[in-house]
This record gives sequence, C-alpha cells and structure tokens, in this order.
Amino acid sequence: MDFTFTEEQQAAVEAARAVFSGVEPDGVPSPALTPGAVAEDIDRLLWAQLAAGDLLGLTLAPEHGGAGLDPVALCLVLRESAKVLARVPLLETCAVAMSLQRDGDPGLAAELLPRVGRGELVLTVGANGRTGHDPAELAVTALRDSNGKNDRSSVGHDSDGSAWVLDGVQSGVPWAHSADWIAVPAHTADDCAVLALVCRTAEGVTLVEQVSTSGELLAEVRLDGVRIDDRALIGTPGAWEWLRALLTTGTCALALGLGETVLSMTSAYTGKREQFGFPIATFQSVAVQAADRYIDLRAMEVTLWQAAWRISTGTAGALPVAGDVAVAKIWASDGVRRIVQTAQHLHGGFGADTDYPLHRFHAWAKQIELSLRPAAAHEEALGDLLAAHLLS
Repeated sequence: MDFTFTEEQQAAVEAARAVFSGVEPDGVPSPALTPGAVAEDIDRLLWAQLAAGDLLGLTLAPEHGGAGLDPVALCLVLRESAKVLARVPLLETCAVAMSLQRDGDPGLAAELLPRVGRGELVLTVGANGRTGHDPAELAVTALRDSNGKNDRSSVGHDSDGSAWVLDGVQSGVPWAHSADWIAVPAHTADDCAVLALVCRTAEGVTLVEQVSTSGELLAEVRLDGVRIDDRALIGTPGAWEWLRALLTTGTCALALGLGETVLSMTSAYTGKREQFGFPIATFQSVAVQAADRYIDLRAMEVTLWQAAWRISTGTAGALPVAGDVAVAKIWASDGVRRIVQTAQHLHGGFGADTDYPLHRFHAWAKQIELSLRPAAAHEEALGDLLAAHLLS
C-alpha cells in the first residue's frame, strides 16, 4: 500500500503554509481578554490571501476555476490552518461548495462556485439543529409552496418565484454573520432529508448572536416562512449525510493540526524549563505524559486519513463511511482534549498566562472537541452501526 500524498496534495500543503506563515497565534483575538465575541467578522485579509493562493477553489472542478482536488487535500490544508488558529470559514465554505458541485443544480453551481473560488462569497452551514443533540435536519421543515410560481430564474430573492417554504431554527451556525449563503439541512413532508441554500439577507431569515467557546461569533439562524426555489434545494438522497460526514472529518483535521502545534509548544517548553538543574523533559513522569499524547496524535492522524480517504473514493468497507467518520471524531475529540490538558499541566502556571498563546489553543480545542457532537455521541452512533452491520 502507498500511504504517501500525491504531488498535487503536497503542493496544496506548501501553498497553505506560505499563506498561514503570516498568521501569529499571539495576534488571534483571545476569549479570555475580550468580553463577548472576539470579533464581528472573519479575517478578511487572510481570506483574500487564500483566494489569491487558489486555496478556496482547491476542491472545485476546473470548469468552476478550481484545482479539482479531493477531500484529503482539503483536510491537509485545514490541518495547516488550525496550527495558527486561522479565523476563516475554510471548512464550511469548501464543504458547502463541494456539496453544491456534487449534488446541486448545475446552473446554480456555475453561478456561485467561481465566485467562491475568487473569495467573493462566503458559505456556511447549520449542522447543529435546535439543540446540538438531535438530528439537524429535523429542526427545519421544507414544504412545497402551493401558492408560489416555480420561476427557476430566481433563487431565494423573489417570493413569487418560490417553490419551497422553510421554517425552523439552526443553532450555533459558525460565521453566519459573515456568510453570504447558509446551507440548511431540513426535512420534507415525507421525512426526506434535504439541503437548502438560503441567502443570509433573504426575507424571513433572522440571526441571533451566540458566542462560541473560542470567542467567535456564532448565530442562531431562525427561518420564518423563508421561500426558495427548486434550484436552491438539494434533494439528492444522501446529500446531507455526505456533507455532514465531510464537515465532521474536516473538524478532525482541525483537531489534528491544533494538537500537533500544542504538543510542539509543550516539547519546546519542557526542554528549556529546568528543575533541580535538569530540563523537566528528562523527568520520567513528564516524558511518559508527552509520549501518551504523541500516541494520541498518531491515532488521530490515521483515523482522519481513513475517513477522508473513504469520503474521497467512496470505497466500500465492512461498515458504511459513517463508521470511519465516527471513529475519527472519537479520537479527535478525546485526543485534542487530552493534549491541551496535558500541555496546561506541564506548562504549570505559565500555561495560564494570557501573554502566552496556549490559552487560545485551549479554548479552540474545547470548541473543536464539541463541534458536530462530542465523542460520546459518536460512540453511540458507532455502536448502532456495529449492531446493524454484524462483522464476520
């Protein structure tokens, strides 16, 4: 077996490193130092740099101005972004764009995706439902508009050209205040899961401010009789499940990148910090804890690439791809939590100093750990899959 990345994927990593090299974690707004949300908008300068480096179109098809790479390449870039706590909706925008390209209306894709690649549009997705515990698609209804005309020339702007009416709530939607379009999972009258693309400024859309553990501005997106046309609704069976799997796997890539940086910071600190005339890294108790966290990172890495590979290739396995995604998220959630906790412990009081960036990584790690459900929820889902697919 060949576990190396392709030349194109490696080139994407190098391009990402070049862009993110200008981001200093010390300069990332801190939730410990800023009351409420740390900022009202994304890092627009960094967003423009990502567009200039062709990284926003990384997974778009060439006909949309992209490089045509796969989710593995996206995860490689996300890994680099998390190492510097990049404040950009790279995961959400790329994942929604890929879903539109894969299952959406070709005309709408041709209209929106080139602009996404140029950095002109920001996309996000509501994946938490009303509470974060129930399936997100059950929080919103998508019903046929029996009164409106089905004019396919308009997308969510003209009620006379509407075919669907959306009602419900999606909570904790990341970057919603900065997004131009929000992908909203919903269910139809016959309980089919669909994905609706909603313009943030559409009539009936209300954003209520929420703040994440990392201090970023989230939104509770309320939909009250929001009308969209057929082009803006993705009804392909499995489309929402595919997007959710990609989002979850991308979150695992963020956890891996953050964990690698934190462990590197811990290694550097314990190698210089001395007690009794020796670096504390030479103490057995310190070395054992660091070694355990290294094992966590390697497990996070191998399960991430397994899930990303399954999504990219559609390869069949003993379990559906959701099983590999669940395993990856279990390791990502538990692993990144253990890594930052050990880092705080080994840094001592220095780790809590707000002049040192570790507290920022800790807050981001907690947000990533709980995003798209914590490890316990994925353990339950994995158990259900194992029960439904008995392994010989």
